[in-house]
Amino acid sequence: MADREEELPRDAKIVRILLKSMGVDDYEPRVIHQFLELWYRYVVDILTDSQVYAEHAGKSAIDSDDVKLAIQSKVNFSFSQPPPREVLLELARNRNKIPLPKSISGPGIALPPDEDTLVSPNYQLAIPVKQTSQAVEETEDEEMADPNPEPTQEPKTQVPLNASQQVSFSLGAKRPRGSI
Repeated sequence: MADREEELPRDAKIVRILLKSMGVDDYEPRVIHQFLELWYRYVVDILTDSQVYAEHAGKSAIDSDDVKLAIQSKVNFSFSQPPPREVLLELARNRNKIPLPKSISGPGIALPPDEDTLVSPNYQLAIPVKQTSQAVEETEDEEMADPNPEPTQEPKTQVPLNASQQVSFSLGAKRPRGSI
C-alpha cells in the first residue's frame, strides 16, 4: 500500500487527501482518476477562456485578472443561485390561492379526478381493420358494375380499406394474478 502511494503523482495524492478530509475513506481507485480528469478539464477550460479574455484586452500574456474573470464567468453560467426567499414565498402564496381539486370519495386512498392525475391513458395504438376476402370481392364487383353510381337515400356503412381502430391502455392498470 505504501509502495502504491509513492507511485501516485502529486495531483492524485492531493485528490486522495481531499477525499480523506471530507470523510470519504472507502472508494474505488478509479474515483481518483475521474476527479483528476474533471480537474484537468476544468483547468483547461478556465485557461482557454483566460487566453480569450487576454487577447480581447490586447495583452500578450494571461494575468490573474483574466483568470478571475474566466472563473467568475464559469461560475455564473455553470451554477445558478436559488431565487431569494421573498420571491419563493410570493410564488407559494399565489399558488396556494388556487384550491385543490375535489377528491373522489370511496374505499381506499382518495384520488383526484382522472383529468387531474397522471394515471390516465397516455398513448394509443392504431390497429388496422382487415377486411375479409368476401367483402373485398363485393367492393370490387360494385366498382366494376357502375363506375358513376347515383346517390341513394340510404348511407353506406362499409368500412374503408385504410380505416383503423384506436385502442388506449392505462399504464396503471393491474393485471390479475397468474397472468403474464
